[in-house]
Amino acid sequence: MRFKTDENLPIEVAELLRQNQHDARSVPERQMAGQTDVQVARVCRSESPALVTLDLDFSDIRHYPPQDYNGIIVLRPAVQNRSTLMRLMSQVLMLLAQEPLDGRLWIVDDHRVRIRSGDQPGAP
Repeated sequence: MRFKTDENLPIEVAELLRQNQHDARSVPERQMAGQTDVQVARVCRSESPALVTLDLDFSDIRHYPPQDYNGIIVLRPAVQNRSTLMRLMSQVLMLLAQEPLDGRLWIVDDHRVRIRSGDQPGAP
């Protein structure tokens, strides 16, 4: 699977994805550092990687409808340190084997993963 990791995540997140046989590139690796959310989203729509981010703006399905993307994963740890983020991404990797990501928004916190698809009631 293809992923783009946002610039608010350590490069180790993309490296962990690559170690698990995924094609992962970070926003800085793609010379996109400093781009707006809209620009990052546009690239994700056109190039089709799933996005991994800490940016809660991407959880707004009115602006970023899950069905328009190959997946959006928003990490919401209580503490944003490298070890916590890597632990959450390890949980994401296990879940990828069981749950489809395409067209869905995953919000991953320390205790649960909430999954929303664009075709759920109340979605635009």
